[in-house]
Amino acid sequence: MSENLFKRIITSIILLSLLVFIIFSHKYILILSILILGIIISIEANNLFSKILISNYVKNNSTLKNFNYKILILNIITFCYIFFIFCHFSYEIHRSEGPVFFLYLIGICFFTDIGGYIFGKIIGGKKLSKISPNKTISGTVGSFILSLFPLILIINFNYLDLKFSLINISFCLFVSLISQLGDLFISFIKRKANIKDTGNLLPGHGGALDRVDGIIFAVPFSYFLLKLI
Repeated sequence: MSENLFKRIITSIILLSLLVFIIFSHKYILILSILILGIIISIEANNLFSKILISNYVKNNSTLKNFNYKILILNIITFCYIFFIFCHFSYEIHRSEGPVFFLYLIGICFFTDIGGYIFGKIIGGKKLSKISPNKTISGTVGSFILSLFPLILIINFNYLDLKFSLINISFCLFVSLISQLGDLFISFIKRKANIKDTGNLLPGHGGALDRVDGIIFAVPFSYFLLKLI
């Protein structure tokens, strides 16, 4: 086992334990945790945009005035999205659907990521996109397959009133799709910034944004999807 993989596994166990504690703790701990996470990933996201803009500034000899203006706009957009969309809907889903359902939702995103990693490493094959060279078609298929694992787990332990129905399967697959698209979008931004990770906060994973890139898009999508079904 490589050192990086070992760090990744240990970090994942710690994060999972912390996640369960936060989700099932007092609501104020949940709110504070979401806000702290929002601050961290907003900072990391804006650092990415800054690197892209600095690169364009040097390449195109843009004026410093335009450079600062672009950073300000991207900062506002990013912070507004993180706090008023992701943070708000995370709390709303937790409040309205309950902690078990919220953990179920995060679990779909988590196993989507795990499925892509495992199937991509074991099977490999044709690359999915130039945006992220490490992602493969087999990894995408694996992401969809493993995204159903939380549903199977919930049904077997009867935690929620869920059945193995077309609606619930579709919900998992749609959430998985948005999570993967979110992952690809952040990969595209990182590629533009010419960096591998958004930070080094989490050993084996990189930054917080590297870990929750799909979740910050899947949670708001899930909120609206729940209102429709």
